[in-house]
Amino acid sequence: MYQVKSVDKLIGELNKLPGIGEKTAERLSFFILKNSRENVERLADSLREVKEKVRFCSVCGNITEDDPCRICKDETRDRATICVVEHPQDLFLLERVRQYRGLYHVLGGAISPLKGVGPEDVNIGSLLKRVKQGKVTEIILATDPNTEGEATAIYISKLISPHKVKVTRLAYGLPVGGDLEFADEVTLGEALKGRRDISS
Repeated sequence: MYQVKSVDKLIGELNKLPGIGEKTAERLSFFILKNSRENVERLADSLREVKEKVRFCSVCGNITEDDPCRICKDETRDRATICVVEHPQDLFLLERVRQYRGLYHVLGGAISPLKGVGPEDVNIGSLLKRVKQGKVTEIILATDPNTEGEATAIYISKLISPHKVKVTRLAYGLPVGGDLEFADEVTLGEALKGRRDISS
């Protein structure tokens, strides 16, 4: 490496971020070095602040600074419909489409036996509690259209079916094997409109 301990350490830490290879980590490190102390301190403060202030909503699992989150607190939203997503970034994507006015539930991942992730490792128990309260009439499963997302959707559907709640799945305007994160807003909007019933 560069044999400058602090630079090597920074490259190593940046290299741990998803999608950041060693070359990109090097470029980012030298960009930070060239930047003003003020800008770098603002970046460091933002990182500290996000770790100190951001938590998961106790109702839906979304990221928030206030608990419950602003969506769960919003009385104008349709409280009979819950859209289930894997990650908070999926929720933000669906919100950008501006076609859905219900509530959300963030699983924090998907069931994947090959990766050692079982149903108990994702936020399914609290979803079932919300369904059991009897106010929900539809669950929209917006898990990723890949093997793990499909397995998670099927598992949740079977779990909810005894409660006589309609379970729908986003339509396949989304590419199979892809992630919601990479879908454009038009595709997401169409997928929401064309969701299908998968209730047993």
